[in-house]
Amino acid sequence: MKVLGLIPARGGSKGIPRKNIKVIAGKPLIAWTIETALKSTLLAAVVVSTDDQEIGEAARRYGAKIPFVRPAELAQDDTPGVAPVLHALDALPEFDAVLLMQPTSPLRTTEDIDECIRFAEATDAGCVVSVTESGQHPQWMYRLDAEQRLQPLIAAKHVTRRQDLPPVYAANGALYFARREWLQRQRTFITTETLGYVMPIERSVDLDSALDWKLAELLLKERA
Repeated sequence: MKVLGLIPARGGSKGIPRKNIKVIAGKPLIAWTIETALKSTLLAAVVVSTDDQEIGEAARRYGAKIPFVRPAELAQDDTPGVAPVLHALDALPEFDAVLLMQPTSPLRTTEDIDECIRFAEATDAGCVVSVTESGQHPQWMYRLDAEQRLQPLIAAKHVTRRQDLPPVYAANGALYFARREWLQRQRTFITTETLGYVMPIERSVDLDSALDWKLAELLLKERA
């Protein structure tokens, strides 16, 4: 199976401006994902999909390939996340499958990449998405009504001990694997057929805020 390692990196970013090339722990954010992916023995190529010249230059500097420029209409705030992936598969028909790796998950390891692909091969899965055990259980979540009263999110018997609750998982944004035909048919990564590859919480930081950035930088510096 010939697997394309695909890193999406558009120029626009509202939460953290220019975050894909913003320096974190000594190098541009996107460099952490590129360098980790290039060490994989199971990725046939590492490609960055971008609409931005500066991001493209940084990606090439760290060893990624830029075989095409992402069309502007696929780099908007409301562009579905799967759209650039389908575009890349159309542009690169020689690949049998794709592993999407978002730059905003810089703590994934090369072992995570290879184990995710091996898991997909062993299970003959059409799609595998990385997940991590949620720190907040939905049985302990509430809505607030008009009078600020707590209303349980899930109507279930209240459990007082965390160890009595079944584990729940959330997608951590690090890895999205799919076979070409499966993704072209489903046009989404998340279906009832999707399998989960479990990653630990310390490798599952997804950079959405300034606080996330500070935590990831601390963990990356500890790893160096």
